[in-house]
Amino acid sequence: MKKITFERGLVLALDETERRRAMDIVNSVGKYVDAIKLNWPIILAQGPGIITEISNHFKVICDFKISDVPHTNSMIASLASKLGASGLIVHGFPGKDSVEACINSAHGASVYLVTEMSNPGASEINVEFADRIAEMAVQLKVDGIVAPATRPERIKHLRGIVGKIPILTPGVGPQGGSAKSAIRSGSDALIVGRSIYEAKDPLESVSNLLAEIRSGRGD
Repeated sequence: MKKITFERGLVLALDETERRRAMDIVNSVGKYVDAIKLNWPIILAQGPGIITEISNHFKVICDFKISDVPHTNSMIASLASKLGASGLIVHGFPGKDSVEACINSAHGASVYLVTEMSNPGASEINVEFADRIAEMAVQLKVDGIVAPATRPERIKHLRGIVGKIPILTPGVGPQGGSAKSAIRSGSDALIVGRSIYEAKDPLESVSNLLAEIRSGRGD
């Protein structure tokens, strides 16, 4: 399975649950983003076959935030990759063995480890363990980490721990994160949902975000 690269620096978080609208967005912007992230809302609404349908044309990241015991993690990772997922998002707090189970069962799909969530509440507990999870990401040589665009100083801090490991950052748009600030702080790719799929013109929104990313990169 070919690994995901973040040349454009943008991942679409497709949480649109109405099928026709979701597929119209995919067909409109799919070739302009690095991957399409599917979370539980669209999969529960449309069934797991939506993973295969979209992955036949574009790279798909399954954002299941896998966080169970190793045996269960292994089954989830294996099934998702067999359905066509090129990437999986996994939580680190269950421990190293649970993350390793995902890596070993992903059939070549990329594994991205959540270090810190983008919501305000993550500062209450999540931040306390973020550094340790980032260190785990380095030890296990995962394909990337997830860090918050809502707190760019944390992106910069975590970059100092993970080195060249790609950083994916959700939280741009309705949550208050700035695309340019996230990129300048060390993000490799923005994960953006509502600003794209709720827009009157999703393609225009993607074009504007790509321009911000290029500006943040200094291109």
